[in-house]
Amino acid sequence: MENRIDVTQLNEAVDRIRAEIGKVIVGQEKMIDLILAALLAEGHVLIEGVPGVAKTLTAKLMARCIDVPFSRIQFTPDLMPSDVIGTSVFNPQSATFNFKQGPVFSNLVLIDEINRSPAKTQAALFEVMEERQITYDGTTYKFKEPFMVLATQNPVEHEGTYRLPEAQLDRFLFKIEVKYPTPDEEIRILEHTHQGITAHFTDVVRPVLTAQQINEYRQVVTGVHVEDKVMRYIAELVYETRNNKSVYLGGSPRASVAVLKSSKAIAAMRGRGFVTPDDVSEVLHPVLSHRIILTPEKEMEGSTPADVITEILKKVEVPR
Repeated sequence: MENRIDVTQLNEAVDRIRAEIGKVIVGQEKMIDLILAALLAEGHVLIEGVPGVAKTLTAKLMARCIDVPFSRIQFTPDLMPSDVIGTSVFNPQSATFNFKQGPVFSNLVLIDEINRSPAKTQAALFEVMEERQITYDGTTYKFKEPFMVLATQNPVEHEGTYRLPEAQLDRFLFKIEVKYPTPDEEIRILEHTHQGITAHFTDVVRPVLTAQQINEYRQVVTGVHVEDKVMRYIAELVYETRNNKSVYLGGSPRASVAVLKSSKAIAAMRGRGFVTPDDVSEVLHPVLSHRIILTPEKEMEGSTPADVITEILKKVEVPR
């Protein structure tokens, strides 16, 4: 009964965060839910969309709703790894080198246009994202929890960009594709801008959760029940990506774990202590879309990973 109350409290907290962000952002409920799910599942998020669809603003608002340190790093072609993780600074008084922490030492880290920096700087994030620590000059510096990386990238502009390798894409729990708003949503966006709400969002949006509460709710998510048949459903869906004729590279066991963790987070956010097949299907697209590579023939035909994932969802039998 106590766990049920905790799940209910988490559901109420999620509703409050939606309401706070909804004061400024219009029509991005799915993106907000997925970012929250990733935070609760201890994952990272890659947000992809054309300029001007509120990718960066949503990340800032999420940081505003959670009372934890926030930093933003603008990736550029001349950015060095030391600009991200930090560097040693000589102290003349003690005649020693002291490590000066970089901007990545925060709880929520927004990396704007992650594909603008070369591979060397992108690789600096590998240990950060996977192990939540940095090793510099033989010394390991661990990060405080909760820790999450929110990265954005533009899918249409390729000049001056460096494509993220599959190994790094796999570090992201979700890839969220942000679409254009509907005409009605765009009217509300114009109204918010006209009223000055968007420009002064820090005066409008209030913190909802603390770092301690996030860590407590993560424990609630860990305790969400998953039946054996749902576990098998997840395994069959990911296994199908490895045996599909349209797919050159399928999902790894890390993809299965990502589906499991994010399904549990979504279930808890909905106020349930158990995972349903609908929770699995809800997270499958953002979990797998950046983890599978189609065959050259399918790409030439105009197929997308989303098309293949939809086919797999139809093919694999849903447990009753």
